[in-house]
Amino acid sequence: MRVIASAKAIKPYQSSAWRITLIFSTLVTILIVMLVLSLYRQLVIEQQNQVDKHLAAEMQRYQQLALTVNRRSFAAQIRAADPKTALIAWRNSVDMVGALTFLPENMPQLPETKDFPIFTGGPDKLHILTGGLVMTRYGPVLIATRTDHLATLIEKFINAAFWAVAFTLGLTLALGYIFSKAILRRLVEYNRLSEQIEAGHYETRLPVSDSQDEFDMLARQFNLVLDTLEQNLRAVRGVTDNIAHDLRTPLSHLRIGIEQLADKPTNQLADASAELLEELDHCLGTFDAMLSLTRIEEGQQTLDLQPVSLQQICQDLFEMAEVIAESRDQVLDISLENDVQINGDKYLLFQALFNLVDNAIKYSPVGASICIKQRGKHIQISDNGPGIVDEDKERVFDRLVRLDPSRHYKGTGLGLSMVKAILSRHKATISLHDNNPGLLVNIHFK
Repeated sequence: MRVIASAKAIKPYQSSAWRITLIFSTLVTILIVMLVLSLYRQLVIEQQNQVDKHLAAEMQRYQQLALTVNRRSFAAQIRAADPKTALIAWRNSVDMVGALTFLPENMPQLPETKDFPIFTGGPDKLHILTGGLVMTRYGPVLIATRTDHLATLIEKFINAAFWAVAFTLGLTLALGYIFSKAILRRLVEYNRLSEQIEAGHYETRLPVSDSQDEFDMLARQFNLVLDTLEQNLRAVRGVTDNIAHDLRTPLSHLRIGIEQLADKPTNQLADASAELLEELDHCLGTFDAMLSLTRIEEGQQTLDLQPVSLQQICQDLFEMAEVIAESRDQVLDISLENDVQINGDKYLLFQALFNLVDNAIKYSPVGASICIKQRGKHIQISDNGPGIVDEDKERVFDRLVRLDPSRHYKGTGLGLSMVKAILSRHKATISLHDNNPGLLVNIHFK
């Protein structure tokens, strides 16, 4: 059973980008809250230190004042104290002197402090004071200062911090939602195009933007896969067409020959059967070659690895192919230099090189010159025949490709495919070049 997940069914808040946004927003919110709490703590501590320093300074002042002036002057100084700086209260023998009309109960001695409220006739009827008693030679004196404005400042700070956190959280969530929709928009487009590819439109490609982000990297890689897939499909179609073209004629001959066997005289049956078997062997040979090529390409055929001398294998190649060349009045030369040994399958390497020399002999005219050159890890096979046009130099390595449309020469069209597969298994490269005239085959072993 096939399951298809459609990006259209995914909502922005169900996407992974949205989940990442939530995690990021949570972390940012926690960090901001921790920062605000730290600032709040520092603010409160700093304000408390300022109040303590101010009260301590006033305490020393009035203690010193009580030691230097008489009682009347002391009372006058308390009455003249600026209430904006500190609120001073002192109970003399008659009444309260100073900014306050009473002494709150249970007030501690400075530097210990206590908060207490007072009521005034102004617009702000309730004030919060922080203060304590200081012992002088004229008795206890209350020294206090207003701290309600500090509480208001802290309250404003908390409100500002709250709205800052809320704004940051809302902004990150909104941006995350928009970001999720943008990602899903691209995923929906990719999903739509993948459905077209699934429907058989293999020429379809995913769009690549100029941003060069991770989606573009994925799209580019996916497009490369599609290019390879399309090439393989074309290759499969080409192989199928070539199989049908190459085997249609021999199979038709077989069918006609089998139908005519019944009408042939007894003395002709043996020759007719031999011709039919030759046609059948040609068909079986094609399939056997394809299977062997597949096993070599896929690494299913185990190589008989052993030290192989390139100079010796070229010499053996020359000795076997020289007879064939002489039968066609062709000249086969060899040039050997700097022998190198490689680790390979001697039989398969000889098969590949002989195929190249055999093609040079087969497709070159009478009297042509063919040369085998070996220089270290480099082997060249050249001829002065008709050569191969540039647009066919890569195509000839495909399966069942034959440049002889009339099929004048017998063959399977798998020879050069087998050569390239064998050389690839031995980590060697092969390339075709113009010999002006003729063809030059370059083989290089790594």
